[in-house]
Amino acid sequence: MTVPTKTLPSGAELPALGLGTYDLNDGETADSVRAALDAGYAHIDTAEGYKNERAIGDALAASDVDRDDVFLTSKVLAKNLNYESVIESCEASLDRLGVDYLDLYLIHWPNPAISLRETLRAMAELRERGLVRDVGVSNFSAYQLSCAHHVSDVPIAVNQIEFHPWFQRPDLVDYCRETDTVVEAAAPLARTDVFGDEVVAELAEKYDKHPAQVVIRWAVDRGVVPLPRSSTPDHVRANAEMDWELDDADRRRLDERDRDAPVYDTPARDWTSDVYGIEQ
Repeated sequence: MTVPTKTLPSGAELPALGLGTYDLNDGETADSVRAALDAGYAHIDTAEGYKNERAIGDALAASDVDRDDVFLTSKVLAKNLNYESVIESCEASLDRLGVDYLDLYLIHWPNPAISLRETLRAMAELRERGLVRDVGVSNFSAYQLSCAHHVSDVPIAVNQIEFHPWFQRPDLVDYCRETDTVVEAAAPLARTDVFGDEVVAELAEKYDKHPAQVVIRWAVDRGVVPLPRSSTPDHVRANAEMDWELDDADRRRLDERDRDAPVYDTPARDWTSDVYGIEQ
């Protein structure tokens, strides 16, 4: 497959399509990662809260793909954002994944109970030590992202947010672009809800593609990095079929499907909960 890339502050190239692994058990994770690597994916996204890092590491170790040819992202839980916990969480993720460094390490959710400056100081330390190449955030609003840019000693490379045809967040996406922050799309298929959208279904029939392929192609054309997940290897492989195009008029039709309708929310949460920060 032919996938464009985004250049991050470190100079690393981020493949503009990745494998999401949220809510996959160990067996599903292993099957999805194997299928992804076989299909030519070079970008895998996980998090300590997903509890599948070890399964991903085992699948990577068993594959013929060189570690340096896979862009690997993990995230630190919101309850672990004090300085020492960030360092410990990263080291634990590296151990579970069986790798020496992460290409990208993200704050999974903002936590107003812990100083963002302290968290980003730890992220800068991880970058200085070579344990991570780039750092970023996830589920940050434009205001929260602006604060991160203001207090961080290292560039904020990425903001991973919910983004799909029904929830396009133009103000946040525009701010990310203005600040050279790559937008990654969590839940890019709205957990399959958008498959029932009449325009998505019509375009899938027109192009003889699965609705997921239509939405993924649209997201990439919008300059967003989608992270579709699937427990079905055939779907993982199909999601990687990028060697086709939507025409401009059809892209605009999808642009017009925005309902400002998320499939997951970001309310105030119990900052110490084990489940906080993994709802993607």
